Amino acid sequence: MSTLYDLHCHSTASDGTLSPEALVERAAAAGVTHLALTDHDSTDGVSRARKAAASHGLSLVPGVEISVTWEARVVHIVGLHIDIGHADLQAGLASLRSHRDWRAGEIARKLAKEGIDGALEGAAEFASGPVISRTHFARFLVRKGRAMSVRDVFKHYLVRGKPGYVAGTWAALADAVGWIRAAGGLAVVAHPARYEFTGAKLRKLLSEFRECGGQALEVVSGSHSRDDIVRMSRFAQELGLAASAGSDYHGPENPWVELGRLSPLPQGLSPIWTSASWPGQPTH
Repeated sequence: MSTLYDLHCHSTASDGTLSPEALVERAAAAGVTHLALTDHDSTDGVSRARKAAASHGLSLVPGVEISVTWEARVVHIVGLHIDIGHADLQAGLASLRSHRDWRAGEIARKLAKEGIDGALEGAAEFASGPVISRTHFARFLVRKGRAMSVRDVFKHYLVRGKPGYVAGTWAALADAVGWIRAAGGLAVVAHPARYEFTGAKLRKLLSEFRECGGQALEVVSGSHSRDDIVRMSRFAQELGLAASAGSDYHGPENPWVELGRLSPLPQGLSPIWTSASWPGQPTH
């Protein structure tokens, strides 16, 4: 059987729509052999996913996706092969979830000013885990008939300059990478093309990330075009970062992103799963 890595996906422990068990089952059916569960600022689904993975003969990589504020912009750092019981990591994630709770209340307050009442309670109905995200608000607004799709909600309500937008202050880059490294994990910049940074700004982010101890760049992502993959490959090579690949799967209602349906990493890169820090690799 060929090896297939998908190192970025979400369950109902954050803003995914499949339970950890259903997510693992779907990944196994898609031929994924190594799956990382990387919920937003939470590891609550990892133990359940690990148990399900054992019954499907799939290797579960314990992970998380940490929200970071860098130069007034939000970026995401994935941690792979983390010890989910590490105290410093869990303390950091708990602080971010508290901030999410505050933001959820502020989003609901702003939407109420627009005549949309009950948004917090409505969003909570879509949240099966400890995290209430903007995606949960988006699903509520679609159900209310305020938009045709989650994408439309973000465009008209939840991005900068729109009625439900709330700016957040998340973890510092050095802190997020530090939590991951302290928990024995590998730090990865998630979906870098999605930030729409200039080349100079992305190079600055990646350089600072590497200086903090970051190890890899998500070259292949469910949101990356072929041109994005080529561009991110160049950054990985230039800065000496390993390459990761993940679908950023959230659920079957987004059929354009599927577990394991990933372009191969371009030649000349160093896959993160061949890194000496990846569990199971020989040490010299």
